[in-house]
Amino acid sequence: MKTKSMTIIGMVTAMLCIMGPLTIAVPISPVPISLATLAIYFAVYVLGIKRGIICVCLYLFMGTIGLPIFSGFSGGIGKLLGPTGGYLAGYLVLVLVSGIFIEKWQGNRYLQAVGMLLGTVLCYLTGSCWLAWQSKISFDTALGIGVFPFILGDVVKLAIAVTAGPVLRMRLMRVGLVVFPKNMNK
Repeated sequence: MKTKSMTIIGMVTAMLCIMGPLTIAVPISPVPISLATLAIYFAVYVLGIKRGIICVCLYLFMGTIGLPIFSGFSGGIGKLLGPTGGYLAGYLVLVLVSGIFIEKWQGNRYLQAVGMLLGTVLCYLTGSCWLAWQSKISFDTALGIGVFPFILGDVVKLAIAVTAGPVLRMRLMRVGLVVFPKNMNK
């Protein structure tokens, strides 16, 4: 891996570490509103799938070893294994699915949005299954407290990412900070 690639992965990981802890508590849910998904959408636009997965793995590793970079400035293995840990693990699915759509359909923001939406839904499912199991509640209840209160906010984050993500990617490519394989530069 080249120095430039490692540097941009580090910078985007730092962005995720800054945005991830910024949360708003939801009174009916152990899951807070977080800017982490917006940061992940941008990470995929800037880094692509492979480097995006590295970025999220670094974020999860740093949070797991105790750095206060998870929601509400928390960290540690307990957070990953606790009720909201499934959503954290779901970030990897979010990167993978979103990245596939963003890379395959470079010029089609509609299909990119569909991919990010699908990735978010799979992240929700991963998190809700874990939340239900950890909290010993039904899956329906987990959806009610872990997904439904967040849909509108995630649609807004998705719209911001689809609007700004391609612009950010092109500007970083233009100045040589981000380089992608030829099939991604279309």
